[in-house]
Amino acid sequence: MNQVKENFFQVRDLTKIYKMGEVEVHALRGVDLELYAGELVVLLGPSGSGKSTLLNIMGGLDTATGGFVSYRGKELTKATEKELTEYRRFHVGFVFQFYNLISSLTARENVSVVTEIAVNPMAPETALDLVGLTERLNHFPAQLSGGEQQRVDIARAISKNPAVLLCDEPTGALDSKTGIVVLQALERINHELGTATAIITHNVDIAGMADRVIHLSNGKIAEVTINKVKKSASELQW
Repeated sequence: MNQVKENFFQVRDLTKIYKMGEVEVHALRGVDLELYAGELVVLLGPSGSGKSTLLNIMGGLDTATGGFVSYRGKELTKATEKELTEYRRFHVGFVFQFYNLISSLTARENVSVVTEIAVNPMAPETALDLVGLTERLNHFPAQLSGGEQQRVDIARAISKNPAVLLCDEPTGALDSKTGIVVLQALERINHELGTATAIITHNVDIAGMADRVIHLSNGKIAEVTINKVKKSASELQW
């Protein structure tokens, strides 16, 4: 990893405890992590390892029990709800396993929902072109395949020109062939826009396309590996 790149995220001794009645669930147990500008990182681990909790705290969707998270020098763990809302709206794009597209809107209109409130958006057509959907602008979700709907969701996430793209199991509901097309879209965005990208997965094969792989287990980072030779998304198979 090229250390001269800007350090977007610093995470130090991050803990998260959920209380379920009398029981305390320790989702994160002292996590330390950095994410750099332009980097593509894969967070790898089984269900319950803390991947989604970590991503949600970094994205301002959840709060920590203890520890420290900063984004470009601003401490998110001390941010007000208003500051977190602005952070989510202007700096971070989210991609989830399920697309949550508005069924009554076309692909272009689904993206426009975000561009209309963004400060420095790209045109919806540009965002959809980046994910290879120029020919599907005026199609409704019901007229699109699962992979195409996921790519509309990615276009919507990147249309506000976020510095960071956080993806939680973006291929989890897709077959391998379709999943690779979605990963190619994320790869292109990372390369062409320089968007710092974190992808959560339990699929070991996807780790090959990352700059770094963060292995999580039982709420802790078990290992960090650097891919000296990255695979392109098109080379992946599972």
